[in-house]
Amino acid sequence: MQLKDKVAYITGSASGIGKEIAILFAQEGAKIIIADLNKEAADATAAELRATGAQAVGVAVDVTNEDQVNASVEEGAKAFGGIDILISNAGIQIVHPVEEFSFADWKKMLAIHLDGAFLTTKACLKHMYAQGRGGSVIYMGSVHSKEASLLKAPYVTAKHGLIGLAKTVAKEGAKHGVRANVICPGFVRTPLVEKQIPEQAKTLGISEEEVIKNVMLKETVDGEFTTTEDVARVALLFAGFPTNALTGQSLVVSHGWFMQ
Repeated sequence: MQLKDKVAYITGSASGIGKEIAILFAQEGAKIIIADLNKEAADATAAELRATGAQAVGVAVDVTNEDQVNASVEEGAKAFGGIDILISNAGIQIVHPVEEFSFADWKKMLAIHLDGAFLTTKACLKHMYAQGRGGSVIYMGSVHSKEASLLKAPYVTAKHGLIGLAKTVAKEGAKHGVRANVICPGFVRTPLVEKQIPEQAKTLGISEEEVIKNVMLKETVDGEFTTTEDVARVALLFAGFPTNALTGQSLVVSHGWFMQ
């Protein structure tokens, strides 16, 4: 029970990586705030967790909307008596060559990934600082926080930016016992990645099988996708770490696709 009685606010947690983190954190004793754009899905996921004996609530949030972020954080904090862990996980993907990327899509990508991280951090830090018991801020980066790929200019830009934000929060939060980290997964076969496979096949003029084998998994050591469980275990490592020794650090979880 590494997270016993800790309160975790997790965005994009009604499915995929976020849901896997919520499940693992609940097993480790945390009280879970399922924050998702889809309120119905958030409530359903929270109900699933409660059925296992965990404490969980669902809240609706568009992470690009400051009022919604603030309201959802306050709702979660009121339900469980504060916020100890933020997992900024909500994200989308849009793929195009730079010359074909619309400015609207560029702004949408940066708003969800970077503005969302900033707004949720700001709202959660207020509680972490006031509580006086420290905290953990964890951003869902990507291998693309370290490396670039074709067709993903705003995604790569945003994921690089999260590392800068984490380093700043690590320095500012240290005197309050608040740590900040970035998890950098390789390709995880979530709905977001499934959507990319036919899109990249069409853009690159290759088969979907070739996209998987020769684009997504080409550089891994075992030809395997990173799993949601892989990522959740790293989130638990950061959230449960007892000192500032790892603050400001990012960790790649990619089956060797990228090695530092």
